[in-house]
Amino acid sequence: MRVKVCGMTQPDQVEKLADLGVSFAGFIFYPKSPRYVFKHMTTTQIRKENRLNKVGVFVNAPIEEVLHMVDECRLHLVQLHGDEPPKYCEKLADYVSVVKAFRLSDNDSVEWMIRPYQDVCDMFLFDTMGAGYGGTGKKFDWSVLKNTDIGKPFFLSGGIEPGDEEQLREFEKEPAAKALFALDINSKFETSPGFKDLDKVAEFVNKMK
Repeated sequence: MRVKVCGMTQPDQVEKLADLGVSFAGFIFYPKSPRYVFKHMTTTQIRKENRLNKVGVFVNAPIEEVLHMVDECRLHLVQLHGDEPPKYCEKLADYVSVVKAFRLSDNDSVEWMIRPYQDVCDMFLFDTMGAGYGGTGKKFDWSVLKNTDIGKPFFLSGGIEPGDEEQLREFEKEPAAKALFALDINSKFETSPGFKDLDKVAEFVNKMK
Protein backbone atom coordinates (compact mmCIF):
# COMPACT_ATOMS: atom_id res chain seq x y z
CA MET A 1 0.00 0.00 0.00
CA ARG A 2 1.33 3.42 -0.96
CA VAL A 3 1.81 5.96 1.82
CA LYS A 4 1.73 9.76 1.69
CA VAL A 5 3.25 11.73 4.55
CA CYS A 6 1.62 15.14 4.65
CA GLY A 7 2.67 18.36 6.37
CA MET A 8 6.38 18.00 5.66
CA THR A 9 8.44 21.01 6.73
CA GLN A 10 11.99 19.75 7.35
CA PRO A 11 14.32 19.32 4.35
CA ASP A 12 16.40 16.62 6.07
CA GLN A 13 13.27 14.59 6.84
CA VAL A 14 11.96 14.97 3.29
CA GLU A 15 15.23 13.53 2.00
CA LYS A 16 14.80 10.40 4.12
CA LEU A 17 11.20 9.55 3.17
CA ALA A 18 11.95 7.72 -0.07
CA ASP A 19 14.39 5.43 1.72
CA LEU A 20 11.61 4.52 4.16
CA GLY A 21 9.37 3.38 1.31
CA VAL A 22 7.11 6.45 1.30
CA SER A 23 5.65 7.33 -2.11
CA PHE A 24 4.24 10.85 -1.60
CA ALA A 25 5.26 13.91 0.40
CA GLY A 26 2.67 16.57 1.11
CA PHE A 27 3.62 20.25 1.42
CA ILE A 28 1.03 22.65 2.81
CA PHE A 29 0.78 26.00 1.03
CA TYR A 30 -1.94 27.37 3.31
CA PRO A 31 -0.49 30.22 5.41
CA LYS A 32 -2.86 29.63 8.35
CA SER A 33 -1.69 26.05 8.81
CA PRO A 34 0.79 25.26 11.60
CA ARG A 35 2.55 23.16 8.95
CA TYR A 36 2.82 25.98 6.40
CA VAL A 37 5.82 24.89 4.37
CA PHE A 38 7.32 28.35 3.78
CA LYS A 39 7.92 28.80 7.50
CA HIS A 40 10.72 26.28 7.11
CA MET A 41 11.53 25.57 3.45
CA THR A 42 12.15 27.52 0.26
CA THR A 43 10.82 26.77 -3.21
CA THR A 44 14.35 25.72 -4.19
CA GLN A 45 14.50 23.13 -1.41
CA ILE A 46 11.14 21.68 -2.42
CA ARG A 47 12.06 21.69 -6.11
CA LYS A 48 15.31 19.82 -5.40
CA GLU A 49 13.50 16.72 -4.09
CA ASN A 50 13.15 14.32 -7.01
CA ARG A 51 12.67 10.87 -5.47
CA LEU A 52 9.12 11.41 -4.21
CA ASN A 53 5.83 12.43 -5.72
CA LYS A 54 5.35 15.95 -4.37
CA VAL A 55 1.81 17.01 -3.43
CA GLY A 56 0.99 20.67 -2.87
CA VAL A 57 -1.92 21.23 -0.48
CA PHE A 58 -3.93 24.42 -1.15
CA VAL A 59 -7.04 25.99 0.37
CA ASN A 60 -9.12 28.31 -1.82
CA ALA A 61 -5.99 29.77 -3.41
CA PRO A 62 -6.14 31.75 -6.68
CA ILE A 63 -5.54 29.48 -9.65
CA GLU A 64 -2.59 31.60 -10.78
CA GLU A 65 -0.93 31.12 -7.40
CA VAL A 66 -1.37 27.35 -7.53
CA LEU A 67 0.04 27.12 -11.05
CA HIS A 68 2.99 29.29 -10.05
CA MET A 69 3.80 26.98 -7.13
CA VAL A 70 3.41 23.90 -9.36
CA ASP A 71 6.10 25.31 -11.64
CA GLU A 72 8.35 26.75 -8.94
CA CYS A 73 8.36 23.62 -6.78
CA ARG A 74 7.84 21.07 -9.57
CA LEU A 75 4.81 19.60 -7.87
CA HIS A 76 3.35 16.36 -9.25
CA LEU A 77 -0.13 16.76 -7.77
CA VAL A 78 -2.21 19.46 -6.12
CA GLN A 79 -4.57 18.61 -3.27
CA LEU A 80 -7.47 21.02 -2.86
CA HIS A 81 -8.69 21.19 0.72
CA GLY A 82 -11.08 24.14 0.56
CA ASP A 83 -14.39 24.94 -1.12
CA GLU A 84 -13.05 24.82 -4.66
CA PRO A 85 -15.89 24.32 -7.18
CA PRO A 86 -15.72 21.83 -10.06
CA LYS A 87 -14.87 24.55 -12.63
CA TYR A 88 -11.84 25.54 -10.59
CA CYS A 89 -10.67 21.92 -10.46
CA GLU A 90 -11.23 21.51 -14.18
CA LYS A 91 -9.00 24.47 -15.02
CA LEU A 92 -6.19 23.13 -12.85
CA ALA A 93 -6.58 19.58 -14.15
CA ASP A 94 -5.64 20.80 -17.62
CA TYR A 95 -2.17 21.47 -16.21
CA VAL A 96 -1.54 19.17 -13.23
CA SER A 97 -3.09 16.13 -11.53
CA VAL A 98 -5.79 17.24 -9.08
CA VAL A 99 -6.79 15.57 -5.80
CA LYS A 100 -10.02 16.98 -4.33
CA ALA A 101 -10.34 16.52 -0.58
CA PHE A 102 -13.70 15.95 1.10
CA ARG A 103 -14.21 16.33 4.84
CA LEU A 104 -16.95 13.95 5.86
CA SER A 105 -19.26 13.68 8.84
CA ASP A 106 -21.26 10.59 9.74
CA ASN A 107 -24.41 11.46 7.82
CA ASP A 108 -22.91 12.83 4.61
CA SER A 109 -23.86 11.27 1.29
CA VAL A 110 -20.44 10.59 -0.19
CA GLU A 111 -21.75 9.82 -3.68
CA TRP A 112 -23.75 13.06 -3.72
CA MET A 113 -20.70 15.09 -2.65
CA ILE A 114 -18.28 13.62 -5.16
CA ARG A 115 -20.59 13.43 -8.18
CA PRO A 116 -19.93 17.00 -9.48
CA TYR A 117 -16.18 16.33 -9.32
CA GLN A 118 -16.07 12.94 -11.04
CA ASP A 119 -15.17 14.28 -14.46
CA VAL A 120 -12.88 17.15 -13.39
CA CYS A 121 -10.50 15.60 -10.83
CA ASP A 122 -7.97 12.81 -11.03
CA MET A 123 -8.30 11.55 -7.46
CA PHE A 124 -10.17 12.15 -4.23
CA LEU A 125 -9.11 12.31 -0.59
CA PHE A 126 -11.41 11.58 2.33
CA ASP A 127 -10.84 13.19 5.71
CA THR A 128 -12.76 13.96 8.90
CA MET A 129 -15.04 16.99 9.15
CA GLY A 130 -13.77 19.65 11.56
CA ALA A 131 -13.70 23.36 12.20
CA GLY A 132 -11.66 25.33 9.68
CA TYR A 133 -9.74 23.86 6.76
CA GLY A 134 -7.18 21.11 6.49
CA GLY A 135 -6.77 17.91 8.44
CA THR A 136 -8.19 17.62 11.93
CA GLY A 137 -6.19 14.70 13.29
CA LYS A 138 -9.55 13.20 14.32
CA LYS A 139 -10.22 9.56 13.54
CA PHE A 140 -12.14 9.05 10.32
CA ASP A 141 -15.05 6.62 10.37
CA TRP A 142 -14.08 4.52 7.35
CA SER A 143 -17.44 2.76 7.43
CA VAL A 144 -18.91 5.91 5.81
CA LEU A 145 -17.27 4.72 2.58
CA LYS A 146 -18.17 1.05 2.81
CA ASN A 147 -21.14 0.99 0.44
CA THR A 148 -19.95 3.77 -1.84
CA ASP A 149 -18.96 3.38 -5.47
CA ILE A 150 -16.25 6.03 -5.46
CA GLY A 151 -15.24 5.60 -9.07
CA LYS A 152 -11.85 7.31 -8.69
CA PRO A 153 -8.58 6.41 -7.01
CA PHE A 154 -8.58 7.92 -3.53
CA PHE A 155 -6.36 8.73 -0.59
CA LEU A 156 -7.64 7.69 2.83
CA SER A 157 -6.86 10.21 5.56
CA GLY A 158 -8.28 11.26 8.90
CA GLY A 159 -6.26 10.62 12.04
CA ILE A 160 -4.54 7.43 10.85
CA GLU A 161 -2.09 6.45 13.58
CA PRO A 162 0.32 3.71 14.65
CA GLY A 163 -1.73 0.69 15.63
CA ASP A 164 -4.33 1.16 12.87
CA GLU A 165 -2.66 -1.32 10.53
CA GLU A 166 -4.96 -4.24 11.21
CA GLN A 167 -8.08 -2.09 10.92
CA LEU A 168 -6.80 -0.68 7.64
CA ARG A 169 -6.18 -4.16 6.26
CA GLU A 170 -9.78 -5.05 7.12
CA PHE A 171 -10.96 -1.94 5.30
CA GLU A 172 -8.92 -2.98 2.26
CA LYS A 173 -11.25 -5.98 1.90
CA GLU A 174 -14.30 -3.73 1.46
CA PRO A 175 -15.66 -3.21 -2.09
CA ALA A 176 -15.13 0.55 -1.78
CA ALA A 177 -11.43 -0.05 -1.14
CA LYS A 178 -10.86 -1.38 -4.65
CA ALA A 179 -10.16 2.26 -5.54
CA LEU A 180 -7.97 2.90 -2.48
CA PHE A 181 -4.80 4.42 -3.91
CA ALA A 182 -2.80 5.49 -0.85
CA LEU A 183 -2.92 6.15 2.88
CA ASP A 184 -2.36 9.71 4.05
CA ILE A 185 -0.65 10.15 7.42
CA ASN A 186 0.27 13.31 9.28
CA SER A 187 -0.25 14.52 12.84
CA LYS A 188 -0.25 11.13 14.60
CA PHE A 189 3.30 10.60 13.36
CA GLU A 190 4.71 13.86 14.71
CA THR A 191 6.66 15.07 17.70
CA SER A 192 5.31 18.60 17.02
CA PRO A 193 3.53 20.19 14.03
CA GLY A 194 5.61 19.57 10.91
CA PHE A 195 8.28 17.51 12.70
CA LYS A 196 7.80 13.81 11.96
CA ASP A 197 8.78 10.80 14.01
CA LEU A 198 10.46 8.92 11.18
CA ASP A 199 10.80 5.72 13.22
CA LYS A 200 7.00 5.59 13.54
CA VAL A 201 6.63 6.34 9.83
CA ALA A 202 9.07 3.55 8.89
CA GLU A 203 7.30 1.02 11.13
CA PHE A 204 3.89 1.92 9.71
CA VAL A 205 5.09 1.68 6.10
CA ASN A 206 6.68 -1.72 6.74
CA LYS A 207 3.54 -3.07 8.37
CA MET A 208 1.35 -1.88 5.49
CA LYS A 209 3.51 -3.44 2.75
